[in-house]
Amino acid sequence: MRKFLIPLALLILPASALADAPVVRPAVGQTSVGMPAPRPQTLQQEVEALLAGAPQGTRFGLLVVDEQGRVVVSVNADQRFIPASNTKMFTTAAAYALLWNMDKPDVMAGTQVALVQGKGRQGPDAVLIGRGDARMSSAPDCEVNCLAQLADAVAAKTDRVHDVVGDDSHWPDQRWVPGMSWNNIGTDSGTAVSALNLDDNELLIRVTPTAEGKPPFLEIGDYFEVVNEAVTAPAGSKTALFVERPVNGNRLRVYGSIAADSKGWSDRIGIDDPAHYTAWVFRKMLIARGVKVTGKVRVVHRAPDELDRAVPDMALARAADDREGVIMSLTPPPLAEDVVRINKDSQNVHAQVLFRRLGDIEGSGSEEWAAQALNGLFEKAGIPRSGYDFSDGSGMSTYNRISPRAAVLLLRWIDGQPWGAAWYASLPVAGKDGTLRRRFIGTPLEGKLFAKTGTLNATNTLSGTFTTRSGRRFTFAFLANDVPNGTSVLWLMEAVLVRIAMAN
Repeated sequence: MRKFLIPLALLILPASALADAPVVRPAVGQTSVGMPAPRPQTLQQEVEALLAGAPQGTRFGLLVVDEQGRVVVSVNADQRFIPASNTKMFTTAAAYALLWNMDKPDVMAGTQVALVQGKGRQGPDAVLIGRGDARMSSAPDCEVNCLAQLADAVAAKTDRVHDVVGDDSHWPDQRWVPGMSWNNIGTDSGTAVSALNLDDNELLIRVTPTAEGKPPFLEIGDYFEVVNEAVTAPAGSKTALFVERPVNGNRLRVYGSIAADSKGWSDRIGIDDPAHYTAWVFRKMLIARGVKVTGKVRVVHRAPDELDRAVPDMALARAADDREGVIMSLTPPPLAEDVVRINKDSQNVHAQVLFRRLGDIEGSGSEEWAAQALNGLFEKAGIPRSGYDFSDGSGMSTYNRISPRAAVLLLRWIDGQPWGAAWYASLPVAGKDGTLRRRFIGTPLEGKLFAKTGTLNATNTLSGTFTTRSGRRFTFAFLANDVPNGTSVLWLMEAVLVRIAMAN
């Protein structure tokens, strides 16, 4: 349990000294030892003093306001900061404001399957048409929005197909966001994004030790060509395993060592071409259902610069537009349910897909159109344009910027919307769930702070609301940038918020 302590200066004198000491009444403005009496610090000064103890070079932005919008504490409130996953607040709020029927089944985005007959082919092509859903699953226990449902539909229509096609041309092919750090690409945090997605666009890899000196056992499936250079190390040794794969490559190298007494090691690998991976899994499903596949797996992408132009050679795209050849469409659950996962768990792929869907409102689903949709909405909401810039919807881009004031204005605007309560319910709760389940435990803010977290290179952010000691509800945005490597400011940010809560 973390405790917040205020150091006290203790003066210990022997009893004889106390007995012999003359009684001296201090003059006004002096202490009993003749020094000027310290002036009581304001809460603003206390917070500034606490932040001064941060690792050198850390830059903070903080704004806390009360129920009427009056400033309680303000530190660099109009400076711009990298927001990390605080970006998701803006994306999910915009989705509630701009997208149709957040609380109804998401009929606009469900993946379709079409049977499209080509010239001179033995059987039709089975075409999966992505329309911007992030939630389709291939899990054996899947019950809703399942790829297997589309495979069943094809098997009921034909016993032979030629190619199995993943068509994500609904959006331009912009798989990674501008400003994403290269070291995140290929990980589950920075996996690619597409209009056709499956299983969060990631694969689980498990490594289990075998006999000492022997290669460990790998579980990852057969989508990648796996090169196992790892070794099982003696019991009691340190496990140090590494996974290496070139971007857009299908060769995956595992190296390092795992202790013989280890219970196992796991990680998640990002998928670089989600449309291809989805079609590849779909081919296996069709074969398992007795459908003969005579062709290959292929994809249909739209070039990134073809933002609003008609896509050439797109019989498949026309099939999607005209519903010609479509034999089934999935119906995903309501988007409101996905907002909960995005905010509670800080799910990047789902947030970025939601961002791209905002770009469908007036454009082509590109990142550029999505950013324009956000800009137009927040201008109407009264948030100063200087307070934000977005290159993505998840917060993985280091090009994103927000000010604490912009974040607080957003949160107070959300409060006044008919969907505001539902949106606030999607935020993590301190010490209880989501990305805050292990934070603020044992403090007065446990269970009383609702906020979106954010973590990126040298960045920690937290924005939301909390209830003070007297029961007041404060809105806040707290951003830390340039945190030195190997240090942490999370404890300090928590201590500051607790102090503010206890003072009001």
